[in-house]
Amino acid sequence: MTIGSGVNVHLESKRFAKFLVVGAIGAVVDFGSFNLLTAVFHLPPVPSSVASFLAAVTSNFIFNRYWTYPDSRSKPVLRQVIQFTFVNLVGLLIRTPLFAAMIPVWRGALEGGSLALPFPAEQLSRNLALGCAVLVVLVWNFVINRIWTYNDVQ
Repeated sequence: MTIGSGVNVHLESKRFAKFLVVGAIGAVVDFGSFNLLTAVFHLPPVPSSVASFLAAVTSNFIFNRYWTYPDSRSKPVLRQVIQFTFVNLVGLLIRTPLFAAMIPVWRGALEGGSLALPFPAEQLSRNLALGCAVLVVLVWNFVINRIWTYNDVQ
């Protein structure tokens, strides 16, 4: 089925599903790096979030270029890297303040409750804040990368 300017809904749905799988892999890279940096190396959460984000962006570009959009070859790879990185840096600008603002919200919710938590409330609140920020940026990344970075795909 096509809509509007010839957009194939079925094909775009498959691409979005692949984008979600790539995003899940990126989330493992992101959360794994973040927890390693904060829980093991005791680095501050915001710089750790930035570093883990950059590791995930690298992973995501590779998987998106070769699996989600394998037919995107009319643009040079360097141009796509620059576009993808730019879109994700804007995503980082969206994510970072949202992440920082959500930590105290989740900390307050977790510390005030009577739940038996499997992890320290501080670390869990950081992860929940990161999860919220990741979901917001996921939508931004898919839409803008599809429109701009991978616009050579039919």
